[in-house]
Amino acid sequence: MEEMSVFPRISLKPEVSNYLKGVYLNKEVLAAVGHQEAECRFQKLLTCLSHPPSYTCVRVNTHLAPLEEIRHKLGEELKKQQMCRSSEDVQVQIFPHPRIPDVLLLPVIGPRPVKQLSSELVVGAQCGNAVLRGAHVFAPGIIASPKYMKRGDVVSVFSDLEGKCTRAATSFEGKKVFVGNGVAQMDRSSIFCSDKPAKGIGVQMMEPLYQSPSFDGVLPSLAFLQNLPSVVVGHVLGPRPGERILDMCAAPGGKTCHIAALMGDQGEVVALERIRNKMDKIRQNAKLLHLHSIKAYCCNSIQAVSNDPAQETEGTMTSSLFIHIFLNKLVCKKTSQCS
Repeated sequence: MEEMSVFPRISLKPEVSNYLKGVYLNKEVLAAVGHQEAECRFQKLLTCLSHPPSYTCVRVNTHLAPLEEIRHKLGEELKKQQMCRSSEDVQVQIFPHPRIPDVLLLPVIGPRPVKQLSSELVVGAQCGNAVLRGAHVFAPGIIASPKYMKRGDVVSVFSDLEGKCTRAATSFEGKKVFVGNGVAQMDRSSIFCSDKPAKGIGVQMMEPLYQSPSFDGVLPSLAFLQNLPSVVVGHVLGPRPGERILDMCAAPGGKTCHIAALMGDQGEVVALERIRNKMDKIRQNAKLLHLHSIKAYCCNSIQAVSNDPAQETEGTMTSSLFIHIFLNKLVCKKTSQCS
């Protein structure tokens, strides 16, 4: 089998590439450090973006329990998880973030020396990314599998980098990357030949290329996987108990829930999302995290204001005062009148 690179260079959309070049290779930077050093920094950025993060970031629900208490509980849960995979005594490292008071960091170990097998299963890029972050393979993410795969078979899992693998294929020779080995939890026929879409874990990862704990069902009301930049947004906003805040594009609700938690669940966070199933996800997350101050509505935020009370529908407002208005990556700190 041909040896493939563990870290294929990330492929960026032209507009993203141009933006990053404008930051790393602009005239001011070139004048300050020179073209060679600036180009070196840009290439280092692309290399880092091609790897999984060095740490798994966990936001903890400090409105329910102190950080150290959650840290201890999380360590116990993850130790049980690791012992199920290995008989060795496992030390689980969990560090509080040095500057952000509601974040725990778990080191990611990898790439590890995992041997590729002849039996190959292919997943989509999004599923592959999740596996590199510690997830198992869920059935909807599986694109191709061995022709006679049965439950209990050990398979090597590959991620289709360009989305060119045909669904239900038995092999794939396109651009792919190895993410680890696992045990099939379903027959091939259950994945591709069932009348209903397959659900649940399709492959349980036993030897992931990157060792990162799975958070499936682990302290669901206390620990929430969230990327660090998304956590920072809530702290920049700085909500206070009793305030009323509008989140205009709220799905899947990670930042919405964080804002409510930072308020101590005192006040109101109005979350708008125009797609029904995404709005339902916001409500599910709020319920899971025991947050009662979130009011989620299925509504297009740009049509949320009505001057005619008779035409009001779910989520529309005739006149509402909010202390902060949050729109994806835009944070407005001034008092805003929605009218």
